[in-house]
Amino acid sequence: MARFIIRRLLLLVPVLFGLSVLLFLWLRALPGDPARALLGDKATPESIARVNEQYGFDEPLLQQYLRYTGSLLRGDFGASAISGEPVLPTFLDRFPATIELAAAALLFAVVVGIPLGYLAARRNGGALDLLAVGTSLAGVTIPVFVLAYLLKLVFAVGLPGLDFLAVLPASGRQDVRIDATHITNFYVLDGLLTREWDAAWNAVVHLVLPAIALGSIPLAIVVRMTRASVLEVLHEDYVRTANAKGLARGLITRRHVLRPAMLPVTTTIGLQTGALLAGAVLTETVFAFNGIGSYLFDAISSLDYAVLQGFILFIALTFALVNLVVDVLYGVIDPRMRTS
Repeated sequence: MARFIIRRLLLLVPVLFGLSVLLFLWLRALPGDPARALLGDKATPESIARVNEQYGFDEPLLQQYLRYTGSLLRGDFGASAISGEPVLPTFLDRFPATIELAAAALLFAVVVGIPLGYLAARRNGGALDLLAVGTSLAGVTIPVFVLAYLLKLVFAVGLPGLDFLAVLPASGRQDVRIDATHITNFYVLDGLLTREWDAAWNAVVHLVLPAIALGSIPLAIVVRMTRASVLEVLHEDYVRTANAKGLARGLITRRHVLRPAMLPVTTTIGLQTGALLAGAVLTETVFAFNGIGSYLFDAISSLDYAVLQGFILFIALTFALVNLVVDVLYGVIDPRMRTS
């Protein structure tokens, strides 16, 4: 298993190198002038030339890329052209909120989706199956921001006659009245590490609505994929043989059904991580969740290259590491994958 993980880690090097090249060229191919966007409507040719010289925008692309990669290798992700703040500290301050939200949404999708998909497959054609399929279709078709506003209206703001349902916070990551100690900026983890149980619980409560809204589409996909995969495995000869031998149903479920059925589901869960990180921008906006959403929006509007390069590269690295975990899980679920 160690050699298997090392091989996958080594494969990340050319992937990240190719990604850095594509990201660098893509950002510079975007329409617009970053110097003009920075200076506004009153920009003069002299001020534009001065900004281009200051940030190296007037250099050849190859020279800009070499300078960029050299800074990355030193751990320097540059500074925002708008605020002047270094990208890395801002990232370390904001990105944990997005990771925490995406992790909570993924946990919601997996914990609810896999059992629901399995039960729907076991009761194929029954009421539970129809309910699961209908719910998954609704989860895919309803936009994330629409569901977010509906959840906020019902369970945070309150509707006439349904005020008793409004028991969850409408925005933020934690109640401002709580004097919490923040070590890692993962508020739930910080509360557990410092044993400030009220702070940890308050952070969990603030995660409920945005995690459900963000996790609705992954939940629908996980339910449908689990249902389809389990249905396929249930019709395999070795499952029918195990049933004919009279093996315990729990043993058949664990060893003969769920284990092979989880391979495509695991891939689906890994791929949904990228969608969660992208969809978190809208969810964070609705719930005023202080993650990367608003910061990235401002950076895109002003063509802030340093911020965009740094944040997108970090998101891509996170996605690559998640896929590494998926590969490792493949090896755990099916040992034949370790030598394939």
